[in-house]
Amino acid sequence: MRNFYAEISLAIAEGKRLLAILIDPDKFIEAEAELYLEKLPIETTHILVGGSTVEKMKTEKTVKAIKAETDLPVILFPGDYSQITETADALLFLSLISGRNPEYLIEQQVKSVEKLKNSKLEIIPTAYILIDGGKECAVQRVSGTKPIPQSQVDTIVNTALAGEFSGKKLIYLEAGSGADFPVSEEIIAEVKKAVSIPLIVGGGIRSLEQQKKAYKAGADMIVMGTQFEN
Repeated sequence: MRNFYAEISLAIAEGKRLLAILIDPDKFIEAEAELYLEKLPIETTHILVGGSTVEKMKTEKTVKAIKAETDLPVILFPGDYSQITETADALLFLSLISGRNPEYLIEQQVKSVEKLKNSKLEIIPTAYILIDGGKECAVQRVSGTKPIPQSQVDTIVNTALAGEFSGKKLIYLEAGSGADFPVSEEIIAEVKKAVSIPLIVGGGIRSLEQQKKAYKAGADMIVMGTQFEN
């Protein structure tokens, strides 16, 4: 059985740059999966599937349609436990550690256990940190939590370290879907310098130049969603 986290870690150790395309099931048409996936950037290494709010069963249908057309790893990026499906390869087991709403710190995770305890999904504990991207995003609205201002670099770094110290295997810095601006190079660099686990960065990255800057600052994986949808 493949170990997707080990593969990510090995790729990073070999100096490879990882690119994940985030697909929101509510914006995905299963019948057009082949055409959609043909347009993936050639550099794409992973596909994430999930959204802040998703219609029941839509995630499973989306994952099945994607896997019928590609061998790329399909990893769940769920907005809540109802989006979990066995048809994917792995799951980012998210904890929104930048917020203080217990629903997204632990309660959603507890609700997911019945689905996961006998699951074959690879479960990857992930510290999810919401950072101000200049506009209110869906995560902020749904979770009822505030993003950390980009000026509070020390707070962001300490939050990331708290995630690593609590046993998370990935750090995900998120500026939010459709953000006006992405996570700054300074924040990426400081977090990367502080933590010893893989660093994912998403939200507001629209151009090749922004991708290059994020990688150079220390991002191990970049996530793009809105730009690819457009």
